[in-house]
Amino acid sequence: MSQQDQMHRYLFENHAVRGELVNVSQTWREITAGHDYPQPVQQILGELLVATSLLTATLKFDGDITVQLQGDGPLNLAVINGNNQQEMRGVARVQGEIADGSSLKQLVGNGYLIITISPKEGERYQGVVGLEGDTLAACLEDYFMRSEQLPTRLFIHTGEADGQPGAGGVLLQVLPAQDSQMDDFSHLATLTETLKTEELLGLPATEVLWRLYHQEEVTVYDPQPVCFKCTCSRERCADVLSTLPQHEVDEILAEDGNIDMHCDYCGSHYVFDAVDIAAIRSGSAAADQQVH
Repeated sequence: MSQQDQMHRYLFENHAVRGELVNVSQTWREITAGHDYPQPVQQILGELLVATSLLTATLKFDGDITVQLQGDGPLNLAVINGNNQQEMRGVARVQGEIADGSSLKQLVGNGYLIITISPKEGERYQGVVGLEGDTLAACLEDYFMRSEQLPTRLFIHTGEADGQPGAGGVLLQVLPAQDSQMDDFSHLATLTETLKTEELLGLPATEVLWRLYHQEEVTVYDPQPVCFKCTCSRERCADVLSTLPQHEVDEILAEDGNIDMHCDYCGSHYVFDAVDIAAIRSGSAAADQQVH
């Protein structure tokens, strides 16, 4: 798609309900590029990406959110990390055969949906729910009812856009302390259910919202860009190496000639030879001297 991935927040003027609409097609393609994931795994990562982006937009803080699926099935881990800047990355780990068309339960087996919220300031929070719903959206709606007591609906779509994989979604949520609005919420959810995948992935957000809610008064806020961004770096790898026992590092150097650190998220390789390791150690020693 030519348009940049974007998150749009919106409010209904006459109902105590808020919404978010996101397109993450390009980000999804970048997350799965370079990985030979089976199609059902690619799809669940797309759904997780949509969900994480929508959840991130509901939070009022600076920090990170991780949404992950863990279980005893052939897909034993699928995880998306995001932050309040809508910078996303993700990875999946497959440990068995995955058939085409596998359902969420067939992929993950007996498992959990784990949501971890890590604000830069304040307490870290983790919520865990069993995979009782048939879809990721249903499991997340269950999570919101248990943890937030806020009626929430998620509409997650994956498909094709301009001949390429596309993913997007909509979140509707009753505003806090507005429980009397359930009839309005149900009405708006029914309207949102009519959204077609090709509309969500192929049309500008404002047109999608107009098609869904043209009889409502809707305020749409300026969009926020969504993008793939990995947090790995050579410096971070060097920091990790500086914490390892020196004899372990020396053994790897003696055996392989260098240390190749690979990022599961983006596929980057960071290679360190004996000269690099010596420089890391001299830097650590200098830092220790400054501390003391």
